[in-house]
Amino acid sequence: MSDLAGQVALVTGASRGIGAAIAEALAKAGAHVVLTGRDTGLLEAVEQRIFDCGGSATIAPVDLSDADGIARLANAVAERWGKLDVLVHSAAVLPELMAVKDIDQTAFSKALTVNVLATQALISSFDPLLRASSDPRLVYLTTSVATAPRAFWGAYAASKAAAEALVDCHAQETRNISKLRVAIIDPGATRTAMRAKAYPGEDPNSVKQPDVVADRVVTLLGEQFSSPHRERVNQTS
Repeated sequence: MSDLAGQVALVTGASRGIGAAIAEALAKAGAHVVLTGRDTGLLEAVEQRIFDCGGSATIAPVDLSDADGIARLANAVAERWGKLDVLVHSAAVLPELMAVKDIDQTAFSKALTVNVLATQALISSFDPLLRASSDPRLVYLTTSVATAPRAFWGAYAASKAAAEALVDCHAQETRNISKLRVAIIDPGATRTAMRAKAYPGEDPNSVKQPDVVADRVVTLLGEQFSSPHRERVNQTS
């Protein structure tokens, strides 16, 4: 596990699943972790687990559909720490799986707002803080359907493909003019509430725990990877 002592990390979607696991792993590696999500109670539970393990964290409830809320969060981080070393964007919305012709426009709009527009807002709001770090890193969690679409996954696949393109473009735009390094990580099949929603009949014991993804992400943060870096976290990682 890499040593992140003295570094400030922000994790979106930190209230549960992979986001929570990454937040806890970052704290164990020494980072002060800013936990973001919509559910204050769940964020407080993650924060308490971090405290119980001797780590350091701050909760910052934010609805990613609120661009102004993202900007306020960036301002709060700037006022308290003046920089951001690590941004892990884990949060996403999974619309109901259905044929493209049947996609509900309201649900699709929400997915586009949270999965795409919020991604751009996070990049825009936190870019100055990342540039203030001596070793800034951005980790974006994607999905296989972003690049290999499947039937009935159209709404989610389209939103994640758009967000992934934004992150990749940002990595290319910044790699020769800043220290920022960007990693696009596909967690693969992982035991989460989102996975259970998509595959209700799947045996949860047949897929890996979020801790496996978290450990790989924190290990990667200690490596000198090139930007943009892409990888899929396998079952045995």
